[in-house]
Amino acid sequence: MDSVVKQIKDYADSVSYSRIPKEEVEALKMRIADSIITAYTARNSPPVNILIDVLGDVRSKVNTPVYFKKRDVFSPYAVMINGCMTRYMDYNDTYLSKEALHPSDNVPPILAASHIAETDGSEIIRGLKIAYDVVCSLADAVSIRDRGWDHVNYDSISSSAGISAILDLDDDKFENAVSLGIINNVSMRQTRAGKLSMWKGCTVAYQTMSSLMAALNARSGLTGPSDIFDGEMGFKRQVSGPFDLSISSHVLKTMIKNYPVEYHAMSAAQAASELRKQVKGRIKTINVDTFKVAHTIIVKDPEKLRPENKETADHSMPYIIAYTLLYGEPDVNSYDARYLKDEKILNLIDRMKFNVSEKFNAMYPEYLPVRIEIEDDDGRKELEIDVPKGHFKDPYTWEDVMKKADRVDKNLVALVNDLKNLEKMDSKEIFEVINSVKA
Repeated sequence: MDSVVKQIKDYADSVSYSRIPKEEVEALKMRIADSIITAYTARNSPPVNILIDVLGDVRSKVNTPVYFKKRDVFSPYAVMINGCMTRYMDYNDTYLSKEALHPSDNVPPILAASHIAETDGSEIIRGLKIAYDVVCSLADAVSIRDRGWDHVNYDSISSSAGISAILDLDDDKFENAVSLGIINNVSMRQTRAGKLSMWKGCTVAYQTMSSLMAALNARSGLTGPSDIFDGEMGFKRQVSGPFDLSISSHVLKTMIKNYPVEYHAMSAAQAASELRKQVKGRIKTINVDTFKVAHTIIVKDPEKLRPENKETADHSMPYIIAYTLLYGEPDVNSYDARYLKDEKILNLIDRMKFNVSEKFNAMYPEYLPVRIEIEDDDGRKELEIDVPKGHFKDPYTWEDVMKKADRVDKNLVALVNDLKNLEKMDSKEIFEVINSVKA
């Protein structure tokens, strides 16, 4: 067996629901609830409607409900649709390390696998813990961003592991599932460069859809390439470079989003919201200190100064700061066309200067620092924030999840209350709860 796959399989075999600490169980349930809240915000978004139009009538031997739509489709296609809902609004959780990613992108494939296997909620929690720990440990091991590859490649691996655990695949089939899940699905970072497209919110769903397809095929006996990581043309040689993987518990270091913004802009949005209360008269200048990773991902591209679509705007720190200073805390409507063309926002962006701070570089990723200084008619005001709400140093509670649900739609509050008891429900009941929300 490939050495990396063996590590992942051994770790998956070591995880049992009864041995997961209660604090982690609650954290995983919160992240499932949060992912459903975020999916709700994108239920009628353009890419979701497109995917439903193309895939929404396909059924097979294994079918899974589409969130909020009261229809079942071929299970991998349900993962594609539900996964796009989860990711499109950039509102689900985050983990920051050598690579930055969104662990709850693993929720749709884990729920689908559970639905296929007819398991209960405790098995969902076990499968999701495996996926969270694998994807975050890969993010700790090596960054593939600067080599031109996207972080969603890690979701292929983690979702394959979680799915295979729920489907109870033996060693050979587990290895084939991981191999088949990644071999044709190495995703390029161009997805997040320049002017962004709808695909930014779909790419991880495609990866995890493929993982479920791979696991189902492996379960039926289809074999995949050997030595998928260690081989002469394998993942380490072609994608990541050498790395040492150490898999450990990570869920308590993942972070639930307070605003629908790329996570590296979270402190900036919070700081701008607080500074807005102090603004008097016209804002003349805005100086922002940030760190290199944030500058690379959400500042440096010229498209970030004039975002033309939602996908680019929620990955633009200049836009997010300007919007927040003018209109308050960002929400899912903050990227509507009327704001993208708003001269007040564009003029404020033109008054910004960004500086990469060596001090802040050293603080990241343990902290998410930003300092914003504005000069208005009343003088200079500044604010530094190192830890935004939802960060693992200031984590969400169930009360915070309820508040987020209420902000999005009051109909979601009951769903969150139900999912507090997810471990006592079976997979069919969980989808019934999701699809009971008036949408």
